[in-house]
Amino acid sequence: MDSFALKELARDVINTEATAVASLVSRIDEAFVTACNLILKCRGRIVVLGMGKSGHIAGKIASTMASTGTPAFFVHAAEASHGDLGMITAEDVVLVLSNSGETDEVRQILPLLKRLGVSIIAMTGKPASTLASHADVHINIAVHSEACPLGLAPTSSTTAALVMGDALAVSLLEARGFTAEDFARSHPAGQLGKRLLLHIQDIMHSGDEIPKVSATASLSETIVEMTKKRLGMVVITDTKNKVLGVFTDGDLRRALEHSIDPHKTAVGEVMTRNSKTIDSQALAVEAVRMLQQFKIQGLLVVDDDSRLQGVLNFNDLLQAGVI
Repeated sequence: MDSFALKELARDVINTEATAVASLVSRIDEAFVTACNLILKCRGRIVVLGMGKSGHIAGKIASTMASTGTPAFFVHAAEASHGDLGMITAEDVVLVLSNSGETDEVRQILPLLKRLGVSIIAMTGKPASTLASHADVHINIAVHSEACPLGLAPTSSTTAALVMGDALAVSLLEARGFTAEDFARSHPAGQLGKRLLLHIQDIMHSGDEIPKVSATASLSETIVEMTKKRLGMVVITDTKNKVLGVFTDGDLRRALEHSIDPHKTAVGEVMTRNSKTIDSQALAVEAVRMLQQFKIQGLLVVDDDSRLQGVLNFNDLLQAGVI
């Protein structure tokens, strides 16, 4: 098969699945709203249940819901009849995925779910199926055709189920008023979590790690302090630890361009005044914004009286995973 034929096949798959997804727009009806309301009123957990390829999609939907404010978990349909039904309580809502609505493993446990008294939301491609007829709510995810040229492998149908699951999860997210900060709390190890949960005080250099001199220190003494602390800057403070300015690598280069004697020149004469500062309680992401906005490499951390509390630079944010 030549490259042109392969490209055409791939385009056909994408177009077929895109058409299947587009057809879902008209299926967002009162049944969808009822399903959302059942989930919002649920006092337990959302149990997402499926078998085979639908089971894989069910697991993804459960994971998406759980990370966006709707407590949910996945149960394999085959395992449900071998003990895992014990994971489901009467206060839960069960979302069942089956394209045919006639999956044997699903049909076997429907009477048990009904006896338990849980609300059942069915997501199928067959509105007249056994599953759809036994559910409290049915969401139609029927597709015109599978992208598989044999019409056998679940392709368009699983894509449609996944997209409808995302529509449910995101609608519920909005209805609950779920925020980016809420998302970060359930993803503390991810970059978003670090950007929204890490504070400046968590990553700043403090105490003896701070490169610091007085305004009367010579430029050569300042260079020694900068080299020793290896942060590319030195903070100039008064006797009460209030910030007077900062001296950076860039300031050093500019000073040397003017043939200044580093042994006789006080750093107060060549420091940068009105240096950029940030509060220790600010989020690390705010430091990223300031570094980008002002095109600088570091920030001074001060209290409300401009007393020095710490310093941080671009590398600190990079190592913390904020950038």
